[in-house]
Amino acid sequence: MKKTATIVLTMARRINANSNDVFKAWTKPELMKKWLFTTEATNVVAKNDLRAGGKWEIIDRREGEEYRATGEYLEIDSPHRLEFTFEMPQFNNLQDQIIVWVSPVGKACEMTFKQEITVPHEESWGPEDIKSAMKEYSEESEAGWDKMFEGLKQLVETGEGRAMDNK
Repeated sequence: MKKTATIVLTMARRINANSNDVFKAWTKPELMKKWLFTTEATNVVAKNDLRAGGKWEIIDRREGEEYRATGEYLEIDSPHRLEFTFEMPQFNNLQDQIIVWVSPVGKACEMTFKQEITVPHEESWGPEDIKSAMKEYSEESEAGWDKMFEGLKQLVETGEGRAMDNK
């Protein structure tokens, strides 16, 4: 079994939409496929069983390769808190834990995101190697989430997410 370390990534965003719309973007497959680990153009699968213990899955196909993100819902308190596991089995069998809090702030909301990132490392690595790997995982994850959160903001701030309720 590989050794691992854990680093915590925390991010926050002010979003000009209500908490319900932001929460739905995290949990409705027809909205998830527009921004979460995928785009509508490259999405192959977006599904979930929205309950504690329920599974979720997104498959994105880019340049002939399929990327699968999957996990299990641990806690759901709509529209305020969502906790779930996250893994990408094609890369490793490690599991991260993610918590999303959504709080109303006037006519907008504040979304706070926390990911406990499991970082694999080799037995022979010293403290500096581990520190370097943790920094790299954190920076890459933050860049990826930053890009996804821009897609989320665009989705819910334009009202496209609310339009999906009517379908």
